[in-house]
Amino acid sequence: SKLYFNVSAYPVLQNDGRVSAVIITVKDVKRVRKHANDIIGRKAIYTFDKMAGVSPGFLDAISFAKRVADSNSTILITGESGTGKEIFAQSIHNYSNRKDEPFVVLNCGAIPRTLIESELFGYKEGAFTGARRGGQAGKFEIADGGTLFLDEIGEMPLDMQVRLLRVIEEGVVTRLGGHDYIPVDVRIIAATNK
Repeated sequence: SKLYFNVSAYPVLQNDGRVSAVIITVKDVKRVRKHANDIIGRKAIYTFDKMAGVSPGFLDAISFAKRVADSNSTILITGESGTGKEIFAQSIHNYSNRKDEPFVVLNCGAIPRTLIESELFGYKEGAFTGARRGGQAGKFEIADGGTLFLDEIGEMPLDMQVRLLRVIEEGVVTRLGGHDYIPVDVRIIAATNK
């Protein structure tokens, strides 16, 4: 298992401008990412106790969702638009042992086909025209340790679903334009109205 760290070096200058020492700080990338997620709000807010209903089917769905919450299995939530699929996904996340980790959402129907791959897997600098300097982490890296909610998964192109399956099976992701395998521990919850 690989560990990733951010390393920063700060020179300590003497009065004449010469470097007398260097202070080096090492930060665990996972911890830095968790702090960033807290700041930008990548957290699930809904829980099962905020759901209200008396229908036997609804109560059975909540009971089943609670039973699978701590499983690492991928979950598919189906239902018509507006039925609360994301509320179920957030509640499952918050009922699981991943509740203190990121909850990252990607709406597969709202992103152009050409951008889904870079959104999911990230990219290296120079991977394509307009790629950010230094590259960018994808949703899998951002959700590491937590849950990735793929809304409207039925809108994802089939070739992308094949690549997604590979990430699920192997637990590693490769950024566009890159060759390094980045290990990720992500629980996937997907939803569709199809």
